[in-house]
Amino acid sequence: MSLLVVGLSHRSAPVSVLERAALNADAQAKLLQDTLAAEPAAEAAVLATCNRIELYADVDKFHAGVAELSTLLAQHSGVGLDELTPYLYVHYEDRAVHHLFSVACGLDSMVVGEGQILGQIKDTLARAQDLHSAGKLLNDLFQQALRVGKRAHSETGIDRAGQSLVTFGLEQLALGQPVEAWAQGKRALVIGAGSMSSLAAATLARAGVAEVVVANRTVERAERLAALLSENFGPGPAGAGTTARVVPMDAVAGELTRADVAISCTGATGLVLGADAVRAAVAGRTPTAGAEVPA
Repeated sequence: MSLLVVGLSHRSAPVSVLERAALNADAQAKLLQDTLAAEPAAEAAVLATCNRIELYADVDKFHAGVAELSTLLAQHSGVGLDELTPYLYVHYEDRAVHHLFSVACGLDSMVVGEGQILGQIKDTLARAQDLHSAGKLLNDLFQQALRVGKRAHSETGIDRAGQSLVTFGLEQLALGQPVEAWAQGKRALVIGAGSMSSLAAATLARAGVAEVVVANRTVERAERLAALLSENFGPGPAGAGTTARVVPMDAVAGELTRADVAISCTGATGLVLGADAVRAAVAGRTPTAGAEVPA
């Protein structure tokens, strides 16, 4: 028997597919039951978050296992197999272990280093244990993944990855006062919605800016990032926190005139914020600060 994982995530599938494929608790339980009933699988666990759906199983045949797990994911997600297949990834044996450890460390998260995934992995294991779908292989695997993830977060500072440049820029804008004090009431514009932009947006939210506006060529990715920011940093009962909203790329010029800080981090080969755009923003509203982060 060997470990196999078949899944899709924000890295492989568009938001529209992830949202349609989402599994509630009852659907996850039924998927586990049907996976155990399938011939190739002896153990099973489902890791389902807003950004990923992964089915882990102990199988005795690779090709039959991939076919069966893919079919089960399609059946229970409601997304047809032909449509779902191009977005699926497969990891087997050592690569499957490596993948789960990377996920546990936050390396595969939309915001690299985020710690929420540890709780989600813990819930995945607890659900599999409750339904008796996790045997020795998956129990040992997920418990070790939790240990690896906890060590990565406590010993490496991975949750602060990518913050240095953004933090340095904010310190310059703060002119000697604490960044958190300067950030109060400020508006931030983040151009891009990839991993580095997500890190920048999270850093801004942690600093305490009042609003983060996300602009991206693919609106769905921007909406996913804004939802993640709202979930983790949104206003609480006392009203404190960071609001997040999405605008199309053609609205960037207007948003620049209202932003106190702008960070651009995209895959574009040239400048996204040119000198003319910054001059126009400065003329439209003062003060405006911009920081261009090359991809």
